[in-house]
Amino acid sequence: MYRFLFTQILSRFDAEDVHHLTIGALRLLSTAPVAKKVVHRRLAPRDPLLRVQAFGVHFPSPFGLAAGFDKDAGCVEAMSALGFGHVEVGTVTAHAQPGNARPRLFRLPGERAIINRMGFNNAGAAAAARALSRTRGVPAIVGVNIGKTKVVPEAEAVADYVASAKELAPLADYLVVNVSSPNTPGLRSLQAVELLRPLLTGVKEVADGTAKRTPLLVKIAPDLADEDVDAVADLALELGLDGIIATNTTIGREGVSSTEAGGLSGRPLKARSLAVLRRLRARVGDRLTLVSVGGVEDVDDVWERLLAGATLVQGYTGMVYHGPLWAYRIHRGLARRMRRHGVTDLREIVGRTAG
Repeated sequence: MYRFLFTQILSRFDAEDVHHLTIGALRLLSTAPVAKKVVHRRLAPRDPLLRVQAFGVHFPSPFGLAAGFDKDAGCVEAMSALGFGHVEVGTVTAHAQPGNARPRLFRLPGERAIINRMGFNNAGAAAAARALSRTRGVPAIVGVNIGKTKVVPEAEAVADYVASAKELAPLADYLVVNVSSPNTPGLRSLQAVELLRPLLTGVKEVADGTAKRTPLLVKIAPDLADEDVDAVADLALELGLDGIIATNTTIGREGVSSTEAGGLSGRPLKARSLAVLRRLRARVGDRLTLVSVGGVEDVDDVWERLLAGATLVQGYTGMVYHGPLWAYRIHRGLARRMRRHGVTDLREIVGRTAG
């Protein structure tokens, strides 16, 4: 049914317009007490086999929604009700900003991919904090992804991230420093260790100072050279971070039909994202929580990422092509596979195929 709706109707409209309509509908669901509880009761992961613990947080399942979909934290309850084990909101910047000029979101149905050059369009950290402060009618594990305000110069980046962290770390189950989007000028240069160290140190001081100590992760790009992946991993260990999210979108265009500028997500990213995950696992073992995102389409991909060393897995683009029941189907398939293989705890398979 959804495939027909997508191919015959949704694909005929501008991708960002459809996204805004979707967000509007999900916001309504989030504010409808009875409806969201009914949906949550039907679709949210409840199988005890799927439960997993990461950086001290108990997740109902390993598969969650990646950052980029719910930029302003308006749909947390709806996405949790639809079956995502966690919802990562953002990217949020300290100051509100409109993002880049439209058009800035492009579907590539043949490649099951998306190109975006949104540019961290969001209402700012204070607005996200207000949204996250509201009482929830259904449970949700929420990560908050923070980035640099576009107009802030590189020399002031640390203060900009720290300002966001002060607003949002107390309200997050975990916090993510995003230095890997290709759509904010100069942002990816912050992945260089000499620039990343003071940035992560400043944000970590804020995260460590919250009432319950907010776990801190860093999100990296798939386009980093292997030696730079190693360097970031070593830095994360040195600073005592809780984990690494790998990977963001890519600026590469190998195997795709479009040369539109922006970050490419979806199926073409699968191989590189998996390769970065395996490299990180070889470097850090189980000393850091690894979160894998990029090219995740189905339960086979989730299973493969867990075996390769991810404790948590995220997706977003797959939902565009597979519809609102995507997370529910993945979790149902994952629980069945675990039973078929005699797996009684996810920890039994995390990293099983890691070299």
